[in-house]
Amino acid sequence: MKRILFVFLILFVFSGQVVTGQLFNERVYKLSRVLNAIENFYVDSVDQEGMVEHAIKEMLKELDPHSVYLSEEEVRDMEQPLEGEFEGIGVQFDVQNDTIVIISPISGGPSEEVGIQAGDRIIEIESEDVAGVGISTEDVRSKLLGDKGTEVTVTIKRRGVDEPLEFTITRDKIPIHSLEAAYMADGQTGYIRLNRFASTTEDEFKEAVEKLKGKNMENLILDLRGNSGGYLEQSIKMANHFLEGDKKIVYTDGAHVSREEHKSTGEGVFKDGRVVVLLDEGSASASEIVAGAVQDWDRGAVIGRRSFGKGLVQRPVDLPDNSMIRLTVARFYTPSGRMIQKPYEEGHEGYMREVFERFEKGETLTRDSIKVDDSLKFETLNSGRTVYGGGGIIPDIFVPVDTAVYSDYYRDMVRQGVFNRFVFNYIDSHRDELRQWDFESFKSDFEITDEIIEELTRHGEDVGIELNREELEKSMPLIKVQIKGLIARDIWDMSEYFEIVNQRDEAFKKALEVINDERQYLEMLQKANN
Repeated sequence: MKRILFVFLILFVFSGQVVTGQLFNERVYKLSRVLNAIENFYVDSVDQEGMVEHAIKEMLKELDPHSVYLSEEEVRDMEQPLEGEFEGIGVQFDVQNDTIVIISPISGGPSEEVGIQAGDRIIEIESEDVAGVGISTEDVRSKLLGDKGTEVTVTIKRRGVDEPLEFTITRDKIPIHSLEAAYMADGQTGYIRLNRFASTTEDEFKEAVEKLKGKNMENLILDLRGNSGGYLEQSIKMANHFLEGDKKIVYTDGAHVSREEHKSTGEGVFKDGRVVVLLDEGSASASEIVAGAVQDWDRGAVIGRRSFGKGLVQRPVDLPDNSMIRLTVARFYTPSGRMIQKPYEEGHEGYMREVFERFEKGETLTRDSIKVDDSLKFETLNSGRTVYGGGGIIPDIFVPVDTAVYSDYYRDMVRQGVFNRFVFNYIDSHRDELRQWDFESFKSDFEITDEIIEELTRHGEDVGIELNREELEKSMPLIKVQIKGLIARDIWDMSEYFEIVNQRDEAFKKALEVINDERQYLEMLQKANN
């Protein structure tokens, strides 16, 4: 009966009807009869809870690709990165050669406070062996995560120290940052990269802007590539920082919700100065709201490739067993009236496949391959430039995927995680030497030698990737910058990683060129493409 009532609640959500007393919705009654018959008469025992969850998922699939059911565990996993913190010991780790290895303690976290260091190996947790026992990443998380204020004792093996070291760590709230990088790209241009729109995103952005302004930042490159979105209100707050007051940022509308407009307050921290927003096919939802507002108000240039095209707003509906459905209740529209949502008539599989079809159809290589619908033509609100709705944000300046240095050999090395494992081992054996470098000297003078490359290829062969010399040479510029960037990340931080890899990133280089050429920048924003 409990399961049947659970399904009743689901159907009430969809029907929008309230059932009281003896008044039954026919659809609810029909489904309850089916469940009751299965429970009482079916030839074999069945997992009714599993059947109910499957039925819910299938019902939601009939609506749109973003209305989904989440189990209790999935709800926790989903909310953690968006809420901006979790509770644990505060380390970045990896399982290498069946051993838990600390990549780095999180700055200011409890592990750093007790003296845990990068390169430490955890061999015991609460006196239980965890090395050489086939432990998984999820097993590690379950042992190290826990409520704030609780303690966990770990035994560490540290290079250069003969005896194991024991640490008792008091778990605490550990921040999860949505800002991956913030640095000065040149004397007047700052670079900020966001990987999601979480509860702390606006605060992180404001702090980064103030720090970069302290370094004489006048212009800003905002990198939203690969940013799949997050909280709607955070995207509104972010867009607000670029606009003067009383400018429409986004509006939402749906069959059962009233149209709601969101406007700027005029209290933004970067209303002046040139702006470039970087997008690609992985930029979605909240990213598209920010980019759409910047583009529609001719506030800045959008550079890169067409964004994903997610313009649907979900409302969470909590269920009695702590699971949830996220139900699409509205569409969002940019200030000019563009609907960003791409079509989904071909079902969930076709919807997700569309991004891969862009590669197959050549859209990621040439702008002319982007199909636009003249019935979805709009104009920007200041200059009257032509923009299009119906499937993502189309950039003002298109930058194709760089295929010149891409190879199957490089792809296989990435897929097998060879770069990360190699860099960890390299740093582990050269840590003291690498710590002698300051970043600016490392950036300009550190070289990825032939010996380093040969060692990398041996790591590839160890996991079954046969060396292909021709493809290795083709991908050499990409391989070298990736290794150098990963070393910088582990010795310093993610900002230093991007400062290295952006040196050969074509979209970044184009952004820097445009933002520093005032004439080119202004002509592009003032040009009417009618």
